[in-house]
Amino acid sequence: MKLQRDYKFWFCTGSQDLYGDECLKNVAEHSRIIVDELNKSGVLPFEVVLKPTLITNELIRKTFNEANIDEDCAGVIVWCHTFSPAKSWILGLQEYRKPLLHLHTQFNEEIPYDTIDMDFMNENQSAHGDREWGHMVTRMGIERKVVVGHWTSQAVREKIASWMRTAIGIVESSHVRVMRVADNMRNVAVTEGDKVEAQLKFGWEVDAYPVNEIAEAVGAVSESDTNALVDEYYDKYEILLEGRDADEFKRHVAVQAQIEIGFERFLEEKNYQAIVTHFGDLGALKQLPGLAIQRLMEKGYGFGAEGDWKVAAMVRIMKLMSAGMKDAKGTSMLEDYTYNLVPGKEGILQAHMLEICPTIAEGPISIKCQPLSMGDREDPARLVFTSKEGPGIATSLIDLGNRFRLIINSVDCKKVEKAMPKLPVATAFWTPQPDFATGCEAWILAGGAHHTAFSYDVTAEQMGDWAAAMGIEAVYIDNNTNIRDFKKDLMLGNVVFGK
Repeated sequence: MKLQRDYKFWFCTGSQDLYGDECLKNVAEHSRIIVDELNKSGVLPFEVVLKPTLITNELIRKTFNEANIDEDCAGVIVWCHTFSPAKSWILGLQEYRKPLLHLHTQFNEEIPYDTIDMDFMNENQSAHGDREWGHMVTRMGIERKVVVGHWTSQAVREKIASWMRTAIGIVESSHVRVMRVADNMRNVAVTEGDKVEAQLKFGWEVDAYPVNEIAEAVGAVSESDTNALVDEYYDKYEILLEGRDADEFKRHVAVQAQIEIGFERFLEEKNYQAIVTHFGDLGALKQLPGLAIQRLMEKGYGFGAEGDWKVAAMVRIMKLMSAGMKDAKGTSMLEDYTYNLVPGKEGILQAHMLEICPTIAEGPISIKCQPLSMGDREDPARLVFTSKEGPGIATSLIDLGNRFRLIINSVDCKKVEKAMPKLPVATAFWTPQPDFATGCEAWILAGGAHHTAFSYDVTAEQMGDWAAAMGIEAVYIDNNTNIRDFKKDLMLGNVVFGK
């Protein structure tokens, strides 16, 4: 599955003709050098494309509308090299619909003390022009990212690169289509939500299909295709028979292989990028999809358990945002299961019945086949592993009835002290920041769900920027959190977003 298209970002420089052709020539050359150096830096995940210097209302409007209709353009970077009258930008900004970054920089890093004159001052006045432009964008209430510093700075380039990944999450959100196989679990609140409002806010299409329609696609998978995938499983993963008959074990694994192929073909045919299942409605499926879903997530599909379509869409978006990232550590759906409350060793054991993405695994990945009390089907095969150590974020998108809220908790993933040989599922273990008690209290006060979209690679800042672009509230739980101020933040969010 291809996670994303070959996106590009446009670089638009603002100026005007007050200082003559020579000045505009220098502005264009400086912009060309900046774009070339950004592309050669190896820091940015996507190419920057230089556009002609924008000096008139007509050209600005034309450029922004061209960006809107160019499917490969994922956003625009604006820099005002000289003074640029901001009223010239109004129509273009009003009609622009994609992510926007304001790069507040200048061509020279240091003031040329010995040679500076008024010609230099007039030409190199980003400190003037960017403030004029920023005022108008703020007055218009347009969400954008502001990055400040010299364009040669590694920190500046890394901030631009980080925003580019957020921009992909924003642009791709309108392309996310979630397939609901059956409905969500009965009487569960957090997996519910307003799907019409989600499409209005995020662009998501969330559609339901009868389970037996996708089960027919599974049943149509040939034995030869199934066996070929089983062979791939046996080559790639450790096989833990644990006393089971080898042939019987392999038959159970083959069921998951057939489900993986059938589900993927059905998703591709219907053009869906995320899927939810529910153990209470499996129709003609022989097993609850386990190993099959884990493999689909590894390929980039979003997934939510018990019909949790919000988590499925968020997992898909976070996988898109981290696609192609060097040394990526993984993204998955997870669920809070049980606590360790030993003083000094507090943490939350994360798992699910079966469906945890192997991208977060560290060490060997094994296949087990164990009974499952829920689902009333034969014993499902699943991948079993433990997760990596290191920082990550757990996110929960919740529907508060009149609006959405994104909760972002920075967490520290650790290894459990001892093996858990009788637990036949993949696991992660983390302590929420700033500490176990504060993190859990803040999560509960904010209304966080027990299902999360988790990533080692996507940052809290990126997800907060994504939420801002979507026009929804984001709350952060991290090392700066204290409950008194957090409650005030929630009350302020109710005032600002709860209209």
